[in-house]
Amino acid sequence: MKEVCNVIDTKAIEEHIKGILIALGEDPNREGLRETPQRVAKMYEEVFAGMNYTNHEIAKMFDKTFEDDFETEDSRVVVMKDIDLFSYCEHHMALMYDMKATVAYIPKGKVIGLSKIARICDMVGRRLQLQERIGRDIADIMTEATGSEDVAVCIEGCHSCVSARGIKKNNAKTFTAELRGAFKNDSSLQLYLK
Repeated sequence: MKEVCNVIDTKAIEEHIKGILIALGEDPNREGLRETPQRVAKMYEEVFAGMNYTNHEIAKMFDKTFEDDFETEDSRVVVMKDIDLFSYCEHHMALMYDMKATVAYIPKGKVIGLSKIARICDMVGRRLQLQERIGRDIADIMTEATGSEDVAVCIEGCHSCVSARGIKKNNAKTFTAELRGAFKNDSSLQLYLK
């Protein structure tokens, strides 16, 4: 597993946050704001940690799989529901929150550790994202890690760029689905995603 290469420049973030505070008419040297640039840089380093890795690197990081010796593999599906995640919208850098992911796949000779599915979702969310791309990235990583082309990722979430600004629709939720292989056309498999 590759160590974090820390491509995030926290010193540059600190300087830019200080500039934003000044542009907002604030005094970055006042008591409550003195350490804000450092706190924001540290937060960004954490919440955007997924930006340090490609999908391929994430697949390698979490590819803990086990041989699957069941003879009737086409009749089985693995579904993990209600995986909590968050991300930040790349259009406004606004929080995407209260997100739940459902990830499903049909094993093809091996199964992935369940905690790894949740870790993949978490790492993919830790990027500037679109909800649609989160589903696609998770599906790409799951396909690489499991060797299965039969993968589905459904995500439901709220976007603060919709709820806290602009149109201000607090109860609006967005649902996206990335359906691949057998999940694309088999309505009986799609029932597992509800």
